Amino acid sequence: MVMKRIVLAMLCLMALTATAAKKKQVNPIRVSHLRTERMVQPMSVDTPTPRLGWVIDTDAGIKDVMQTEYHLIVASTREKAEALEGDLWDATVSSDQSQWVRYAGKPLRSNTRCYWRVKVSTTQGDSDWSSVSMWNVGLLTESDWQGQWIGLDHAMPWDREVEHSQLSSRYLRTTFEAEESIRQATLYISGLGMYEAYLNGKKIDVDVNGTHQVLAPVPTDYRKTVTYNAFDVTDMISANNAFAVVLGNGRYYTMQQKKKPYKITQFGYPKVRANLIIEYTNGKRRVISTNEKWKLNADGPIRSNNEYDGEIYDARKELTGWTTTDYDDSQWSTAERVALPSGTLRGGMTPNMTITQEITPKSMVSKDGRMIVDMGQNMAGWLSMNISNTQPGDSIIIRFAERTDSTGHIWVENFRHALSTDTYIANGKESNTLWHPTFVYHGFRYAEISCPDNVKVTNLTGAVINDQMATTGHFVSQDTILNKVYHNATWGVASNYKGMPVDCPQRDERQPWLGDRTRGCYGEAFLYDNGNLYTKWVRDITEAQREDGCIPDVAPAYWNYYSDNVTWPTALPFSLDMLLRQYGDDEPMRRYYPNVKRWMEHLKYQYQHDGLIEKDKYGD
Repeated sequence: MVMKRIVLAMLCLMALTATAAKKKQVNPIRVSHLRTERMVQPMSVDTPTPRLGWVIDTDAGIKDVMQTEYHLIVASTREKAEALEGDLWDATVSSDQSQWVRYAGKPLRSNTRCYWRVKVSTTQGDSDWSSVSMWNVGLLTESDWQGQWIGLDHAMPWDREVEHSQLSSRYLRTTFEAEESIRQATLYISGLGMYEAYLNGKKIDVDVNGTHQVLAPVPTDYRKTVTYNAFDVTDMISANNAFAVVLGNGRYYTMQQKKKPYKITQFGYPKVRANLIIEYTNGKRRVISTNEKWKLNADGPIRSNNEYDGEIYDARKELTGWTTTDYDDSQWSTAERVALPSGTLRGGMTPNMTITQEITPKSMVSKDGRMIVDMGQNMAGWLSMNISNTQPGDSIIIRFAERTDSTGHIWVENFRHALSTDTYIANGKESNTLWHPTFVYHGFRYAEISCPDNVKVTNLTGAVINDQMATTGHFVSQDTILNKVYHNATWGVASNYKGMPVDCPQRDERQPWLGDRTRGCYGEAFLYDNGNLYTKWVRDITEAQREDGCIPDVAPAYWNYYSDNVTWPTALPFSLDMLLRQYGDDEPMRRYYPNVKRWMEHLKYQYQHDGLIEKDKYGD
């Protein structure tokens, strides 16, 4: 009898174990990689009807999987999405479409978080519900913005507005109080030409995926489009708060002032506009915005930041604690309401630049009292280092180059007028102090470091900087030459992705020439997931088009080059075709086809004779 009970208990245990194992079994068909406009949980979506996409994953051995239906829900809160309550949209559609699915639910307004999930039916069975993803609708109209553009619309006495212009950074701050029980807080900010923002001493630079942005926002023709970024800062708000911003020059305060004004476009002085929207659980709402009550100081440590010439940082001018509530800003001036950029504020629909990898020097050799650093790889980014054992006023000068001469010294003739030099001036308190520039990057393999003998410079690291995007392919063969060609191509393309495709990262040019991409855009798409970057760039091109249809050689039109050559502007139709072929995205083609047509009609009217167009300039 006892034995029967033992056997029965064992059978029950085996049955329970089998049931539990069955419950734990993972569905062999899964939905993943949820994207909104091909971005992961974007915060500054610039449309109330974005397009959604997903990927179907399967276990090995399952073949011929085709989607036959999708069930998609969009909810106003994460909790509702978890509970499968699609109060914004609930749609079941018989379709094999899994990309560019247009949102068609309730009308969405600015500053709206949307949480969504999807499940699919396929020829091999149904998936479970995906995990929850999110997008945030940005500020869609000018009326949604509060506050003003603030800054300082003039140079300071120590600034130099010449060919090698030196304009010091503007530091701005304000303080505010907040109630408890915050439901969510969202920062919308545009800092021109570049910005770094802080809340209670912490940098606001991390998107929802944990990626740290640098050199933001992406450059545009600020007469047509001004880009803002958005951040979820809910967890950064406390009872007493300090909100601070430092502005860099970027492409807004152009690199070469008063040089060929007929050619080089000037936009103005650095400025910022920000809305910090705090929403409480009791339904109340408060907006902290930029205005003339903010404090400003232009006499801080970043004395110059010039994309061609480099950054000058004077640690003796450091504003210790300036991003915190305890800082005394009584000696600061008040911010000025400044000339607004004429471009339309638009949410960033392409990820900003980031540090994509870090590399250590291949070698460091002393030459005539200077250290020659070889990174072992031509790259675009900056050099970070630890500094110690200094005296006040000691200078560390870092010059960058792509190659060395026969004597082992750096060779910079190909940089032309670009100084490409960073300077750090010590305050004498450095103790293993980590430093790198903030608002510049360099194209280089070699760096020459000069400093007094007493100064110690250690832990040199090269930060590789380019637009945040996934690598889409990898090539390895048994042919070493082919492998090197591929390696050089990946580095060359990445080095020139700087919020737009540019021609070079090192000399006094760095312009978004159209001709470089007429066919190159296709090959680049096999290396990197560059769809969002090119979608942004084709807007840049069309915004630079003249009313008569002429498309410039450089877009955004930082250089006033409208030579009416034929081959360079074909980057527009080729890029549109690439986006359609490589990503299946027909919206840019539909939107900008009239621009292509207008350009071709312009060529025909101006230059066609006997069926031939006899017009070009560069010939390469």
